[in-house]
Amino acid sequence: MSIILASKSKIRNDILKNAGVDFISKASNFDEDSLKGKKMSIRQLALLLAYSKAEVISKEDRDAYVIACDQILSLDGKRFDKPKNIKEARENLIELRGKQHSLINGMVILRNGQIIWQYDNEVKLHMRDFSDEFLDYYIEQNKDQICTSVGAYQLENMGSQLFSKVEGDYFSVLGVPLFPLLECLRKEGLLTR
Repeated sequence: MSIILASKSKIRNDILKNAGVDFISKASNFDEDSLKGKKMSIRQLALLLAYSKAEVISKEDRDAYVIACDQILSLDGKRFDKPKNIKEARENLIELRGKQHSLINGMVILRNGQIIWQYDNEVKLHMRDFSDEFLDYYIEQNKDQICTSVGAYQLENMGSQLFSKVEGDYFSVLGVPLFPLLECLRKEGLLTR
């Protein structure tokens, strides 16, 4: 039985590979903007986005177990998307600076178009009140990757210096709630118990 990760995200692929999961990855190319205007909770939206990505791949590979994830950043109810450019990344980081925000994850597994499992969680991140000098340095050092994540940071890299505290699962910050996923894969007989 094959496992497909409906994502080309390097960090998501690395996490599963390093955990010993045998899988292939495929981009779903689902248009996320088609759902982002819908009225629903952030958790519901994260799950719907994950489901929609998995559904695209599940239609192509019916027998495969298709894993899909989505993550939404929320600050006081305001949703953030990946910054479109360095200027927007800077503005977002200034808005997040010195405050607590949440990353809400939605994850699903589909097989034959049916939901086998779904999961959502929230991680709270406390961004420190860093100086403008540090912000300039951080952006200069990370300009090639700063627009690849919703918060303009990668916690696994220099982005860790932006924070004073994280409440919740580290892997979830990276976009894969790994431990619940591994438990599901064991229950499905896809990993050794």
